[in-house]
Amino acid sequence: MKDGQEVRRVSTAVIAGVCGLALVAGGGIAWWTANRSPTPADTHSSAPTTAPALSPSPAESPAVIIPVPPPNPVQAPTAQTPTAQTPTAQTPTAQTPNAQTPNALVSKLPQPKPLPQPAAQTVQVYWVKDASGKFEGVPTKVAVKQADKPDATLQAAFNSLLAGPKDATVSSEIPNGTKLRGLSVKNDGVYVDLSAEFTSGGGSNSMTGRLGQVIYTATSLQPNTKVWISVEGKPLELLGGEGLEVAQPSTRQSFDKNFPL
Repeated sequence: MKDGQEVRRVSTAVIAGVCGLALVAGGGIAWWTANRSPTPADTHSSAPTTAPALSPSPAESPAVIIPVPPPNPVQAPTAQTPTAQTPTAQTPTAQTPNAQTPNALVSKLPQPKPLPQPAAQTVQVYWVKDASGKFEGVPTKVAVKQADKPDATLQAAFNSLLAGPKDATVSSEIPNGTKLRGLSVKNDGVYVDLSAEFTSGGGSNSMTGRLGQVIYTATSLQPNTKVWISVEGKPLELLGGEGLEVAQPSTRQSFDKNFPL
């Protein structure tokens, strides 16, 4: 009985020893494996495992190149040039309405009506004729363009009067060479200034006739207006050598009363 127990103890000790040696051997092998330098064979054998992750194979190269932008996009500014020119191409289109706007506005604005041209007016110039030994005043109509200005109208009438009649049936007692030095129409009447020739030559009938021609012609626009007559800028008081008295101002009524033709 004791022998059997001893054998059983020896076997257990042997097994334990073998297990301990195995553990020691395994630990040593593990330590040796971890600390030994890799051999070329090991490196070569491990390369296929890490190669796919570190460097792509030639078959996989296109997949890596695809994300890389091609050289053509570098010319993108050239492709954008038409975009930059687009506003320039639209500029004439934008200017066309502006260029036509003034014409359109002008066509819509009311056009000013042309000013009416002043109608030609006739003014009466007075001549004289001998009727049975008596002087008679004869009015003759003369066309005047500037009918809207009394001064210009009467000046044109006196220019025709001093030039003499064109009708042989009438005459003028105003001496040749008499000039109109000035004429103005004012609120109180008409002012006539004649040259010194107006007082030269002739008798009383001639003086009366020329005075009546001046007064009636000066009042052809307004028969009731007053007339101031001067010679060389001085008021005319006596006319002729016989001293024909001239009223200042004179009217048609005063002349007809004092010097009937």
